[in-house]
Amino acid sequence: METEDLIKALARDARAAGPSLAATLAGALLPALLVAAVVFFAVLGPRPDFMAAAATPRFLLKFVVTGVLAATAFACLPALLRPGAKNRAMPLLLLAPAIIAVAVLGEFAAIPRVDWAARWIGTNNLVCLASIPLIGAGPLALFLAALRRGAPTSPALAGAVAGLLAGGIGALFYAAHCTDDSPFFVATWYGIAIAVLALLGAALGRRLLRW
Repeated sequence: METEDLIKALARDARAAGPSLAATLAGALLPALLVAAVVFFAVLGPRPDFMAAAATPRFLLKFVVTGVLAATAFACLPALLRPGAKNRAMPLLLLAPAIIAVAVLGEFAAIPRVDWAARWIGTNNLVCLASIPLIGAGPLALFLAALRRGAPTSPALAGAVAGLLAGGIGALFYAAHCTDDSPFFVATWYGIAIAVLALLGAALGRRLLRW
């Protein structure tokens, strides 16, 4: 069988199993959130001034950015499991970076230049770099297990998007603990930590999701 014929056959099988694949991914989401919550509350917990911070726009922005990242990554996954399927959701992955980029520009305008470095470095950057991958590792494993039911034409890409989803979830929980609310900090340190999970997902996806 030619490669093109094989892809078409797999695409027909994937369309037939489409609802099952979507259900599998949706079924992995709740356990992933529960695993992330258990790790978060066991290791970190919310910041002491959580209720007061919740009234500030910078604090809330962290949840907007990480939530949007997780939601858009989740929306991209089903089409990645179907050979030959058009993934119209992929451009949505630019939404979270666009939001934080606008916030960074606003931060440049809102605070004095002398404070830029302190806002960028923050007080918990190493904790951030360790905590987001720690919280997101369990969800990543669950999503990769769910993805094995599909037939992605690009296993590395599917794994990377699963890593972005896991990173978004990890960052969403970590945001409740983190006392560094500046968009400078979020764009840099959250971004690096999420990228670690995306790269890990790509590496594991290349190995575990190929067919």
